[in-house]
Amino acid sequence: MGICSPKRVGVLLVFLWIATLCYLWFPDLVPDVLNLRSKSTKTAKAKHASRMSHVSGNVTSGETIHVCITSDKNTLGGAVALINSIVSNTKSNVMFHIVTDEESMDHLSIWIMKSKLKDINYEMKAFNTKWVEGKINVRGGRLELASPLNYARYYLPKLFPKLSEKIIFIDDDCIVQGDISELYRLKFNKGHIAAFSEDCVGASKRLTHMKNNYADYIDFKNKQVKLMKIKPTTCSFNSGLFVTDLSAWRKQRITEQLEYWMQLNTKEEVYGNERGGGGSQPPMMLVFYKKYTEIPPTWHVRYLGWTPGTSYTKQFIRGAKLLHWNGRFKPWGRQTQHVEVWNKYYLTDPTGTFKPVRRS
Repeated sequence: MGICSPKRVGVLLVFLWIATLCYLWFPDLVPDVLNLRSKSTKTAKAKHASRMSHVSGNVTSGETIHVCITSDKNTLGGAVALINSIVSNTKSNVMFHIVTDEESMDHLSIWIMKSKLKDINYEMKAFNTKWVEGKINVRGGRLELASPLNYARYYLPKLFPKLSEKIIFIDDDCIVQGDISELYRLKFNKGHIAAFSEDCVGASKRLTHMKNNYADYIDFKNKQVKLMKIKPTTCSFNSGLFVTDLSAWRKQRITEQLEYWMQLNTKEEVYGNERGGGGSQPPMMLVFYKKYTEIPPTWHVRYLGWTPGTSYTKQFIRGAKLLHWNGRFKPWGRQTQHVEVWNKYYLTDPTGTFKPVRRS
C-alpha cells in the first residue's frame, strides 16, 4: 500500500525534470528559498553603496535641487547642521553633493545613517588634494584658508562629471532658514553663469571694518591685475555661497581660469597680504569680475562669525533665509553669536567624536 505505482513515480520524475529545466533556464522566476536572508543583507548593503555614489537618475533636473557642501574633520558638525536645516525647511527633492577629506568619509556616513538624515539623497566624495598641490600660497594671517578643501569649489565639474545643471555651493558654517528651492530658481542676468552676494550694502557693510571692495583683496600693483582694468573701488562679493550653471562653467573653462590666478600667486604677489586675506575668494573675484548676478540680501546674511558678540537683533535673524558665520567665531565654538539658531539644527554625533564647545 505504501509503495508508489510506476505511473506515479513517472509523473514525479517528469515534474522534477521540468522544475530543474526551469531553474536552469529561468532562475529569476524560481524563488531562492535558501538564500532569502543573504539576498536581503546584500540588498541593504547595495542600497547603502548606491547612496554613497548616488546620482539622481530617476528624476529630472527641474525636480531636483543640487547642493554642494564641503567639510573636513574639524567642521563636520557644521555640514550636518546645514543639511538638516535645508531638509527641514523645504518640500523639494534635494540632492546633496558632499566633498570631504578621505579620513572623514566613514565618520560622516555613519553620522548621516544613524540620524534623521538617513533618507536624504546624497553622494560623498573625497577631495583629491593633488589638484591644488603647489598652487596655494596664503600670505595673510588666516592660515586655515590654505586648507586644500577650501578650493574644492573650483573643481565642481571635475568632482561631478555627470552633473550639467545648476548647483548651489554653501559653506559648512551656514544655516538655511528659507526654502532652498527659492534660491535655486534664481534667474541669472543675461550673459551671467553665476550669482554671488555683494558686500557693499546693508548689514554686511555696517558690520565690518573693511571697505568691502576689490582693493581689500587684490594687489593692484601686480602687472597681470593691471591688465584686467578692474576698478579698485568695485564692490567685493562673498564666495561662501553661490549658484552656478555647471554646463556653462565647463564651456567657459572657469576652473582653468581660477587655477591660472592660483599659480601666478605662488610666483608673485597677486593677493593675500591685503586685509581680506588670501584663500579661495580672490581668484573667484578676478574671474567673475562684473560677470555675476546678485543674490538677494536675505539669502546671505553673513559676518555672524566676525565677532563673538551679538551683531543682529533676534527679529532680523528670524527674517534671514540663510545665515553665515564667516570669520573666526564658528557656531560650534566656545565664543559665538546666535548659537541658539545653529543648535536648533545640530544633530549629535553618534560616535561622540565631534563635540561643540560651549561656555560653561
